[in-house]
Amino acid sequence: MLQINNLTKTYSGSNKPSVDNLSLKVNDGEIFGFIGPNGAGKSTTIKCISNIIDFKEGSIIVDGISLKESPVDAKRLIGYVSDDHVLYEGLTGIEYVNFICDVFDVPASVRQERLEKYLDMFALRDAVKNQISTYSHGMKQKLNIIGALIHEPKIWILDEPMTGLDPKSSYHLKQLMREHADKGNSVFFSSHVLEVVEKICDRVGIIDDGHLITTCTITELKERNRDSSLEELFLKLTDDSSTASL
Repeated sequence: MLQINNLTKTYSGSNKPSVDNLSLKVNDGEIFGFIGPNGAGKSTTIKCISNIIDFKEGSIIVDGISLKESPVDAKRLIGYVSDDHVLYEGLTGIEYVNFICDVFDVPASVRQERLEKYLDMFALRDAVKNQISTYSHGMKQKLNIIGALIHEPKIWILDEPMTGLDPKSSYHLKQLMREHADKGNSVFFSSHVLEVVEKICDRVGIIDDGHLITTCTITELKERNRDSSLEELFLKLTDDSSTASL
């Protein structure tokens, strides 16, 4: 579903790559957890995958389509939930969702049915006709999630998606992630909440200082480290006491 080959991204004015020669694959039907300390290169990688920032070295292939060669076609297969829920706050919630549906050519015959499901799930029915600028942080995050899933993308990219969500909404989001993957789609999930990553992901990749340290399935993790949790393995591999709060 997603193949990253030798991705390197260096920001202007810096001599050190934020992401250095990173390669990984995300399989069909898989929830892939992407974790690392602050500044490790997680968000840079995600923004490259989402084509928010460009990259000169390496390649990103989304379901067989090159992001460099056919960026629009590749991005049509992606649903992206950012860590800062950038939305058009002058629109109402329903105007925003319809705008996203128009961009991704979601037929009118199915968009309403999907929207009804998500409005009930995330308790936004009473707010959807209000301007987004009046929403709370959590409400904006819920709308961001709806907008990223309404077109049923092949790959769902989530960067700290549970920030600001109440427990019920977090539970529903985890259910949606599993349902999305079980349909043969994929989820690329970045979070600092390692207990959630360990519980719901099929496989994880750990990045530190721009380098991918390891990838493994949760089953492999448990077999190789019978007395260690993902959190303990993460701390061992990154060797940084500042991550102890993760």
